[in-house]
Amino acid sequence: MTIRNRKPLIALIVAAGSVLAVPAMAQTAQQSAAQAQQQAAQAEQSAAQAGDAADSAAGAAAQASAQASGGGGGGQTWASVDTDGNGNISKPEAQVNAGLTQVFDQADKDKDGQLTPDEYKAYVAAQQGAASGSGAQPGK
Repeated sequence: MTIRNRKPLIALIVAAGSVLAVPAMAQTAQQSAAQAQQQAAQAEQSAAQAGDAADSAAGAAAQASAQASGGGGGGQTWASVDTDGNGNISKPEAQVNAGLTQVFDQADKDKDGQLTPDEYKAYVAAQQGAASGSGAQPGK
């Protein structure tokens, strides 16, 4: 084979290689696009889950606020728990509500054994602030 015959042969091989490489490159681009779409879908799903968690936290905060103001979760109001009618809830009165029993000592700021509505509202507000503060800045 002479040099003259090799040049067209080499050109033919290069051209055939280019033609065969183009579909492979196109397939790689399609795979990259599909992967990018999948990642975008996963990010959207994560954002939706974060939104659901925020909605759940807001619902819990609203329920706690309603309980603090006497709006009652489970049919209990401040007045129904305050059986002696003095406006405060004592430790024995708090025994009818398991959640209140658990937080009574933390909520009773002056440690006099009487939980006032203001003490309870301040406790609930502090808990809501702590809950929203811990979820508001992910990664910190």
